[in-house]
Amino acid sequence: MTQVYFDNAATTPMRDEVIEKMTEVMRQYYGNASSTHGLGRSAKSLIETSRKTIASFFNVHASEIVFTAGGTEADNLVLRSAVRDLGVTTIITSKLEHHAVLHTVEQLQKEYNISVKYVKLLKHGVVDLQDLEGLLQTSDQTLVSLMHINNEIGNTLDLQKVAVLCKAHQALFHSDTVQSVSHYQLNLQSIPVDFIAASAHKFHGPKGVGFAFIRKGSGIKASIFGGEQERGYRAGTEAIHNIVGMETALKLSYENLEAERKQISELKAYFIEQLKNLSPDITFNGNCENAENSTYTVINVCLPIAPEKGGMLHFQLDLKGIACSKGSACQSGSNQNSHVLSEILTADYLMKPSVRFSFSRFNTQAEVDYVISVLKDFI
Repeated sequence: MTQVYFDNAATTPMRDEVIEKMTEVMRQYYGNASSTHGLGRSAKSLIETSRKTIASFFNVHASEIVFTAGGTEADNLVLRSAVRDLGVTTIITSKLEHHAVLHTVEQLQKEYNISVKYVKLLKHGVVDLQDLEGLLQTSDQTLVSLMHINNEIGNTLDLQKVAVLCKAHQALFHSDTVQSVSHYQLNLQSIPVDFIAASAHKFHGPKGVGFAFIRKGSGIKASIFGGEQERGYRAGTEAIHNIVGMETALKLSYENLEAERKQISELKAYFIEQLKNLSPDITFNGNCENAENSTYTVINVCLPIAPEKGGMLHFQLDLKGIACSKGSACQSGSNQNSHVLSEILTADYLMKPSVRFSFSRFNTQAEVDYVISVLKDFI
């Protein structure tokens, strides 16, 4: 059976070079990085080299990169400490954020009775920056948490504008950049964001590892206690093979960024063209049809299929060997509508099936043609 993987926003296949490097590390560098003997020092050296390499891609200090188990932990580390340790009493966010942010903010509201404000959304789910500026008119210690790339509809946020706005109002700015790290160059010396989160498995690296950028002097403190690993931010023996795997994956992504962006962008444009040819009643959710205002890796499409038939669409696609999502992968086991689409679509469109297709360097035009042929038969 033909197998087509168009769910790269959920996770990506690992590059061969990453697997080879991780295997080498597991075989040769098995010492505990906290040990003072030779094997421990060698392991520690690998970790710090990875930290310096990753920091260099964002033009930040190595000490500002904290390794975590992934983007969710990085988001939790920053948000919880901001409230617990930095005196944040108001969080401004949007209802389109990843649940790693939304659910954490909801829990912090229960625990600390903080104020949570949701910025208004314009057409297609675009964040209303004028409303954000209005919400920032407060004397409360405030943190803004807005994602750079929406994982479901691909909308992009102008990080520079939001960061400057937050700085002008003495607010902290945290951004979940899980979908943008490796796909976009982020110079964090010129973008005054305070915190970002990233996850290796989104850019052809291993699962179970990511990092937080925590700007020097922010005052963020640990959420996991024990040893002094990660300069006290995160206790626990480091998974050296995962960290080196993440470094390798990120390095390869940025070395090949322009060529791969061109390849994937052309593939997305071709997919959109074929979908439009398939049916004039197909619509695109969010800004994903607009190359200027969305990422080049995601399409979210609403298909003109009756609800009683649409309920079987994802099952039928899976039977045909096509891997994709009805929303974020974190919700794929739920019968509820996507919280993102529920915010931006009318009831009529919510009744129709929406599908997210997300791309990587490994996808081809032939795979797009196959998906179109399957959709044509189904529609």
